[in-house]
Amino acid sequence: MESVNRTLTAIADITVGHATDSTARTGCTVVLCPAGATAGVDVRGAAPGTRETEALRPGRLVQKAHAVLLTGGSAFGLEAAGGIVQYLEEQNVGFPAGPVRVPIVPAAVIFDLGVGDAKVRPDKEMGYQACLNATDEPVVMGAIGAGTGATVGKVPGVTSSPGGLGSACMRLDSGLVVAAIVVVNALGNVVHPRTGEILAGGKENGDFVDITERLLAADLVHGTNTTIGVVATNATLSPAEVHRVAEMAHDGMARAIRPAHTMFDGDTLFALATGSHTGGGVNAVGILAAEVVAKAIVNAVTA
Repeated sequence: MESVNRTLTAIADITVGHATDSTARTGCTVVLCPAGATAGVDVRGAAPGTRETEALRPGRLVQKAHAVLLTGGSAFGLEAAGGIVQYLEEQNVGFPAGPVRVPIVPAAVIFDLGVGDAKVRPDKEMGYQACLNATDEPVVMGAIGAGTGATVGKVPGVTSSPGGLGSACMRLDSGLVVAAIVVVNALGNVVHPRTGEILAGGKENGDFVDITERLLAADLVHGTNTTIGVVATNATLSPAEVHRVAEMAHDGMARAIRPAHTMFDGDTLFALATGSHTGGGVNAVGILAAEVVAKAIVNAVTA
């Protein structure tokens, strides 16, 4: 019996590719939508590392993205976007601008320089390789691509747990599909969204600690965190509606990461709408988006 794809690539016309350096513990992940998808973004963390987010704001000229890059390497890792731009240009994909087509490739980074080799970061070649590796098969999860060097539960005096990359998908009988891919590199712990049980996070003497309590007890500064991701749907949405979906999707992050959106996180979620399905309004998509983000976060640390 054929298995059901319960990841981001369940949405038609979207593929996902990873490039991984397991030795240096870093990598990048590309979400390709070469036909173009109406795009939005919402940045909730106070320490983001991003590219082309302003171009996605409602009211801007460019309304569609052709790929989204999620990458390790902090600000250095944004170089990987150049490889994706090159790949798409070779495919004659991009926003028409005079004699050329300019691929629109927004991006966000995590800080993984504290693990592995801090001098090795995703670059243009790695971004290009991620495109070559892109497939519509179910997304491989865990310590892969942009999630290779991710960790969670990071305050001084505790031992962090591995984070990772996760994906999840939900379908309605109407044909509406909403899915997410998330790289979890959070300051806080990852918890079960309904029970609050800590699934991954900071440990002391082998036991999980409450990161929120630690932060409230002392003025702790630890600025090497971020959770980033992409929410996608087959619904037909306007740029303003896609932006709203990105905002609503952050509720899923708050349900599964405690605390989230701190001054020491760069939490960023992109949203894409391919427009192949005419049903399903922004409310339904946004509600499902929060659910799949929470599920993807859990999958990232349990894969």
